[in-house]
Amino acid sequence: MHIFKNTNIDFLRWRWHAVVLSWVVILAGLVVIYTKGIPRGVEFAGGTVVISQFDQQPSIQQVRTALGNTFGQNVVVQQYGDLSLRQIMVRVPQVGAEEGQSLGKAAAEVESALKGANLGNVRTVGTEVVGPSVGAELTSKGLSATVLSLVGILVYIAFRYQFGFAVGAVIATLHDLLVTIAFLAFFQYDITLNVIAAILTVAGYSTNDTIVIFDRVRENLRSMRRDALPHVVNAAINQTLGRTVITAGTTLLSAIALFLFGGEVLRGFAFTMIVGVITGTYSSVFVAAAIVTIWRGSGPARAAAHAPASVIEGSAGGVQQPARKAKPARKVRAS
Repeated sequence: MHIFKNTNIDFLRWRWHAVVLSWVVILAGLVVIYTKGIPRGVEFAGGTVVISQFDQQPSIQQVRTALGNTFGQNVVVQQYGDLSLRQIMVRVPQVGAEEGQSLGKAAAEVESALKGANLGNVRTVGTEVVGPSVGAELTSKGLSATVLSLVGILVYIAFRYQFGFAVGAVIATLHDLLVTIAFLAFFQYDITLNVIAAILTVAGYSTNDTIVIFDRVRENLRSMRRDALPHVVNAAINQTLGRTVITAGTTLLSAIALFLFGGEVLRGFAFTMIVGVITGTYSSVFVAAAIVTIWRGSGPARAAAHAPASVIEGSAGGVQQPARKAKPARKVRAS
């Protein structure tokens, strides 16, 4: 399906503008994380989460006041789900001992404090308890999975293409992760296991999108040897533009539907996917391509080292036959 025909947009013209914009977003995210922090879910921070349902919607302040005498200021109280459900989520950082019956002590104390606060009929509809050691282990494994995925991307692309392409892909993927985390900090979404799964999915999506463009660049390198590298990369981006828009558009619509109708549990996952799809498409077109041109310079393009010498692919997709060797000139005898 072709939705764009014969496009000739100079994407690399805006590569330095894109680099500046990316740095602005990333630095702003770091400032927010430094000043406000980024909330961690109970899976990583450890603690107890209790979801309570009321007959009448109480205010957040009323619930916080009811729990203040027992838990002090460490308790986190948030609206959970749709307002019509009248549900409140209470998160208590400390869980005490991590074995035996004491594991659920904080949940029982939350339920008892809410029932004794004259807030109407209240019942517990969900409980989650994670100990600090388990949270630390999940944090370590989440970071390890992210780092190993980036290393694997670097090794694969360096082997499959060239090292300059690998650097561009890894920097673009790292850019996507940092921008996504920055937006999670802007909107104060909890870092949960669902969000970590979405971040790793974004890394894979961004790499796949970048590989498609790089593959077309490699094909163009064989037929546009004398052209400047930025021109070759621009041609590749324009040739894959339709595919990029269709893939990103369908994925983005699915993520938006999940965000709107997936419920509170999947809200963080869907938000991460929305931001990741947008920034992944942006980085594949601007960041990864810009890094390749900066790394290799803007001189004449050279064919890939492993490109077959006997077949040269035309820019229109056709194949030209190898040139025949010229016959030696016949000797002419002097009469």
